[in-house]
Amino acid sequence: MKELTLIIPAKKEAESLPTFLREIENIDCHKMVVLQKEDTETKNVLRNFHGIEIFEQINNGYGNALIEGINNSKTKFSCIINADGSMDPKYLNSMLENCVTKDFIFASRYEKKAGSEDDTIITYVGNRIFSFIGKIFFSLPLNDILYTFVIGRTLQTKKLSLKQKDFSFCVELPIKACKSGYKLVTSKSNERARIGGRKKVNALKDGLLILISMFKLFFKVKK
Repeated sequence: MKELTLIIPAKKEAESLPTFLREIENIDCHKMVVLQKEDTETKNVLRNFHGIEIFEQINNGYGNALIEGINNSKTKFSCIINADGSMDPKYLNSMLENCVTKDFIFASRYEKKAGSEDDTIITYVGNRIFSFIGKIFFSLPLNDILYTFVIGRTLQTKKLSLKQKDFSFCVELPIKACKSGYKLVTSKSNERARIGGRKKVNALKDGLLILISMFKLFFKVKK
């Protein structure tokens, strides 16, 4: 896995991050924690860990954290994996193996023999709706579009010119990747309960932002 960088967005994850980093400490890959400069509490817990690149994002927002992390990744493959422990690193091997012949591997909680300990009825229904929109309007071969546990080829990802600074990044990435002719596939994944037990997503607010983003991207694709 030396050709892989784990991009770990970690906004106010002082509670969860140590547990997650201990879980991945024996994985032989590059690890990049992306956080805000003023997030001193999360920075402080990183003092007990070695071999972790700490990247202070220039602009705020979940999307900006990922975009800046990707743009500063130097390995052949990059993986988005959250610091809250919900995304299980045991799937990294199989996802990376699939990425040898594909461009992007999107983990899915809705494949056979997969599931989630974190999904609520609201997030489940919302995800299904957005995934349906992605399939109908963008021909996306994804059934879990909002679950941004992804491994992709770094160079190809950089070429997408991703711009969404918030959670709408999760739909911008697959839509632009598909539009660019890259090969996207899904891979089963069980989502675990978050270590801290708290979601940072506001279902209504972020859902509206995602819908607006998909609307704008649809008309850009049509052009």
